[in-house]
Amino acid sequence: MTKFTHFLAATAVGLGLGTAAMAQEKTLTISTWLPPSHSINVDMFEGLIDMMEEATDGQVTAEIKSGLAPPPAQMDLVMDGAADISIIFHGYQPGRFVGTKLIELPGYEGNAEAASVAYWRVHEAMLAELDEHRGVKLIGLSTHGPGQIHSNQSVTTLADLDGLKTRLGGGVAGDVGAAVGLIGINVPAPKVYETLDSGAADAVAMNVGERLGFKLTEVAENLYVMPGGLYRGSFAVLMSQETFDSLSDEQKAALDAEVFGEPFSRLMGAAWDKSDADAYAATEAAEGNTITEASAADQEAFATVAADVRAKVLAEIADAGIDAQAAYDMVVSEMAKESGGS
Repeated sequence: MTKFTHFLAATAVGLGLGTAAMAQEKTLTISTWLPPSHSINVDMFEGLIDMMEEATDGQVTAEIKSGLAPPPAQMDLVMDGAADISIIFHGYQPGRFVGTKLIELPGYEGNAEAASVAYWRVHEAMLAELDEHRGVKLIGLSTHGPGQIHSNQSVTTLADLDGLKTRLGGGVAGDVGAAVGLIGINVPAPKVYETLDSGAADAVAMNVGERLGFKLTEVAENLYVMPGGLYRGSFAVLMSQETFDSLSDEQKAALDAEVFGEPFSRLMGAAWDKSDADAYAATEAAEGNTITEASAADQEAFATVAADVRAKVLAEIADAGIDAQAAYDMVVSEMAKESGGS
């Protein structure tokens, strides 16, 4: 009986430990407002889940859910605890974010991965003091690749943009659009296909990857490319602070050290670059689609526009209390490092 009693005691201890370990496991809810096949879901969120599972030995995982709230409401959704994690596009909430416009400026040299890494670093060094994401835990910052013009009519010169009814996402895209004469139409990204298909808009300003993400090859057969882009777009991935606080100390430490911040921001940028490359290839293969690169004269003309927009935005950031020129210079420097420059 002694051996049997010892066996029962050991079994009970083992079950107790197993129950304790299971109690620490967390399955988080990630809210998405993008189509299921979009790169944000397939590459970024799935990548985030993989990173979290690896860092915590499978104790922290997540599932992606659609339709919990419209795009502009995602930050409030996380703050209210209705989702644990979500992604926001800063331009959807005019006036709420100022420092985030820094990464959206035209003229940066480098891909989305380099820009996203630089973005996180300058945020940590300078922009965080604005506390623009207060109420939630910021776990990643990113910008998509260069924003271009996708239209359902021929656009071959910068002058063709004047008077073009164009869906603009907000932020610096709106500043640039006004400067080149676009007539801005404000609709969320998930509505771009029907907006173009119905004729409510002639064009949309987006990164090239969205030709796949939102099937623009079907409704915007013409792609006008300004080398370096007309603008970029600023995104943040947010986590409920309450959810983060509910994790064990070991889980929080692992996620902060191995996942959140620069590692995840880098993954996001690389995913944007992949989507752009895939979309360029798909556009070249799609029947009836054309790609027109801006002429040297148009590139020179746009450089003047870009300089004016940059001065305007840096003044806004300076008014918020940040050394805007130093922040801009840091983005340029960090992007050069990530791109192999000095």
